[in-house]
Amino acid sequence: MTSTSQSVDTLQALAQVIESRKQADAENSYVARLFRDGDDTMLQKVGEEAVEFILAGKSSDSEHLVAEAADVWFHMLVFLSHRGLGPHDILNELNRREGLSGIDEKASRATGDSLR
Repeated sequence: MTSTSQSVDTLQALAQVIESRKQADAENSYVARLFRDGDDTMLQKVGEEAVEFILAGKSSDSEHLVAEAADVWFHMLVFLSHRGLGPHDILNELNRREGLSGIDEKASRATGDSLR
């Protein structure tokens, strides 16, 4: 099992690769193609990968589940990068929530967001 700091380093390294490929040739870089195609394409990929993760969760194949989770994370990192965000933003939010009950944390959010 990897240490927490090594896992954070892996996420940061992936975020740096994503950043470096933003301006790459879209014919040679999947990430550059996603950036070229914009929000809708990126979000569609996040959704597709999330559905694949859910379907993998219905089976007993742990390797497949982990692979699909990695795909979801990757595509989320691409979109976060598109918005000028990265893994540190998510980790900061998770750190902020540490020690809060899920019920209390959800109740503390703005009530106007119907997607929550």
